[in-house]
Amino acid sequence: MNPIQPTSERADEEAVLADVRGMLLTILQEYGDEDLEIGMDTTFNRDLDLVSIDMVTLAGLLQERYGDRNDFAEFLADMQFEEIIELTVGRLVQHIVANLDAAKAS
Repeated sequence: MNPIQPTSERADEEAVLADVRGMLLTILQEYGDEDLEIGMDTTFNRDLDLVSIDMVTLAGLLQERYGDRNDFAEFLADMQFEEIIELTVGRLVQHIVANLDAAKAS
C-alpha cells in the first residue's frame, strides 16, 4: 500500500479512519463481525472486544500501511493500563495523523 498524501487535517482523519476501519473489519470478519459500525468513539476493548492477538495483527497491518514511524506497540507502551482498556479508534487515528504530519514537515 502507498502512504497517504494528506491534503487537510479533516481529510487526514477521514482517510486514516477509513484505513483503520478496513483493517479492523478484516480482523473482525474472522469472528463473523464484519457489519460493525466503527467510528472515532469506538473502543478496541469494550466495543470491538479485541484480544491481544488481534492487536498484534492490527499492529502489523498498521506498520505495513504507514511504516515504522507509526509503531503501534510503542504508542501503547506510553499508556497506563486503564488508557489501553479505554483506547478509542479516534485516539489511534489522531496519533497516526500526527505522525503523518510530522513526516510531511520533515
